Amino acid sequence: GYRVSLQGNFFGHNQTYMAFLEYNPRKHIKLDPPLNIQSNATASKCQIWWSMWNVPWYLTEILQYELQYKEYSMSWEVAMNKTLPSSLPQVEIEATELHSGVTYAARVRCKISENENSYHSQWSEWSQTTVFQRADVPKVSEKILNIKTMQYLFIPLSFGTLLYLFWNCKLSSSFFKWCFLTLGQKASPALIFPHQLLSFSHSIVCTMGILR
Repeated sequence: GYRVSLQGNFFGHNQTYMAFLEYNPRKHIKLDPPLNIQSNATASKCQIWWSMWNVPWYLTEILQYELQYKEYSMSWEVAMNKTLPSSLPQVEIEATELHSGVTYAARVRCKISENENSYHSQWSEWSQTTVFQRADVPKVSEKILNIKTMQYLFIPLSFGTLLYLFWNCKLSSSFFKWCFLTLGQKASPALIFPHQLLSFSHSIVCTMGILR
C-alpha cells in the first residue's frame, strides 16, 4: 500500500495532513462509463450491447454491469434496474417486459464484481442512452384470412344453396316418395325433408358464427 499525505500552507504555516495512512489503489477504482451503447428491438426481445475503453484486460472478466431502462417520457427515478449476472458487455430484454408501441431509453454502468476480493470499485458514471421501441407482432393479412374463410365456407354454402333450390322448386310428392323408397326410407318425405333442411340451415348458421 501507499501512504498519502497532503502538504500546504495553512494560516501561514507549512503543515502536513495525512489523508491515508495506508492506501491501496486496487481498492479504490472508478472505471470510465461504457461507450457506444446500441440496441436492436424485435417482436420477441430487445438486444443491447456496448463497449469498454481504457480497462485493463485482467479486469474485463470480473466486471459487473447494471442496466437501467424506462419509458422515454418518464424520469430515471422510476426506471427499471437490472444487475447483470455476466461480465459480457451485452444483455437481452424479453418482449414481455416491454409495451408494444412505446419508446424506451436505456443506459448502463459498470464496476468490479462484488465477488472479487483482490479489487474493489464504485459504480462508474452512467453511459449515454440508447433509444428503442419493441416491434409489433406481425399480423395475418386480412386478404389471406378472407380467402381461407371462403374456402371453409364454400362446401356447406354450396350444399345449402342446392337444398334451397330444390325446396323452392317444390318437386312433386311422388318424386320424393320414389326417392325415399329407392333409398329404403319409410318415413314421409313431406315431414322429414323440411326438418332436415332446418337442421342443416341451423348448422350453417352456427358454422358461420364460429368462423366470425
